[in-house]
Amino acid sequence: MLIHHVTGKVMPETAHDRDLALDFTKGVLIILVIVGHLIQYILYRNEGFWDSASFKWIYMFHMPLFMAISGYLSCRALTGKPFTKAICDRAMQLLLPMLFWCSLLETLKLTVFPRPAGAADSVLQFLNDFAGTYWFVWAAFICFLLAKTISIFNHSSSWVFLVSVILVVLAPLTFSIFPLIKYTYPFFCLGLAFAQSERWTSIVRSQGPFLIMSASMVAMICFLIWRNDTYVYNNLALVQDLQSAKNVLLMFLGSAAASAVMIEILLRTWNIGRSNRVVRFIAAKLGPSTLVLYLIQGTVFRLMDSIQYGELWSPTTRAAAATFLGAMIVAVALAVRWTVRDIPYLSQLMLGVPPRSFVCRTSPADK
Repeated sequence: MLIHHVTGKVMPETAHDRDLALDFTKGVLIILVIVGHLIQYILYRNEGFWDSASFKWIYMFHMPLFMAISGYLSCRALTGKPFTKAICDRAMQLLLPMLFWCSLLETLKLTVFPRPAGAADSVLQFLNDFAGTYWFVWAAFICFLLAKTISIFNHSSSWVFLVSVILVVLAPLTFSIFPLIKYTYPFFCLGLAFAQSERWTSIVRSQGPFLIMSASMVAMICFLIWRNDTYVYNNLALVQDLQSAKNVLLMFLGSAAASAVMIEILLRTWNIGRSNRVVRFIAAKLGPSTLVLYLIQGTVFRLMDSIQYGELWSPTTRAAAATFLGAMIVAVALAVRWTVRDIPYLSQLMLGVPPRSFVCRTSPADK
């Protein structure tokens, strides 16, 4: 049972029921993930993209909000499944398809862009691809693992999760993807808190206009003073002195405020435009395909690190190339999903979900 995010009513889940409003939100967010990478790789060719207003706007909220939704949707698995089954199911859902697409990435790199035999940094490059290319998948799994571990000792107290958030954020870990985990874990716990507590949803419903107005003002101010060192990729979520503390605080405050504003905008967009074909396409096709879309776009953009392109392209050519590449990523991901979704093993391996025929035979309690 889950608390519906719009009405606040407790609603049952079945093997077929999906929250189309959240699917629409996820669909828009994965589009923004692709757009953000297109800005970085095509429009700016990895130079100066930090100063792009569009890039800044997208990166203020897209991954924090994605992680909050992940925490919200993970509530049943965290509270209703034994530890081992919950972790194994989540590994099959997230890590198995990530390993498949990572293997495909390395195969393509070795085949199309062979490196000299015995290159000193080949192992480091592989580890960077393995962890960095699909960092959000790793972050989602580790956040789930942390939350599930905490739930073993305490199923209800939000104070325990608050303490865990503080400890994770303040942990002096700056290597690999640990800063990104420190950045996203608080939002995972926030989404989980909304799923578990009727008190949170009642506060939001009763104080909604005031909260959104306040969040909008905070988000606007944070947007104006957001700088290169505000991005987690640059500050590494590490507090060393007063300036770094300000950067990290601005990062979390701006991301939280922008996420609150955007979830309100996206849910209202769904409520108003749910009969629109484009809106329903995003909800019905892109929302359920966010994982494979994320994995494919990560593979594509990592391969682009090995390609020389666009040095003499005009802005119009770059915009056209970005539009074409983005459309191709979406088309390929949807084609892959449509092709393998009913094929045993391939569906689990490439998409992270069992074939629909298996889901139909599985009771809600077993999912």
